[in-house]
Amino acid sequence: MTVGELLVRISSRELSEWMAFFSLEPWGTEVEDWRAGLIASTIANSYRDPKRRRKPYEPSDFMPRYEAPKTQEQSWEEQARILEMWSRVLQARDGRS
Repeated sequence: MTVGELLVRISSRELSEWMAFFSLEPWGTEVEDWRAGLIASTIANSYRDPKRRRKPYEPSDFMPRYEAPKTQEQSWEEQARILEMWSRVLQARDGRS
């Protein structure tokens, strides 16, 4: 759902209330990853040999690490080629060769 569609369905006030609630009680994949990491670290620590691993496991040791995709700067020539390609695609779609 887009923000525009969302605002058609609920008021700005209700959206603000949901945002405030989320700041107090977050939900979603990040929270679920943390909960799974907490469970995994608890289990791992119950089986941990303190002589071999002195430091206890932490939830973050079991959470996925999301890295931002690597981006490269595009030259103006590359951008122009991409625009030309899209122009040809749209012309072909509309039957204008």
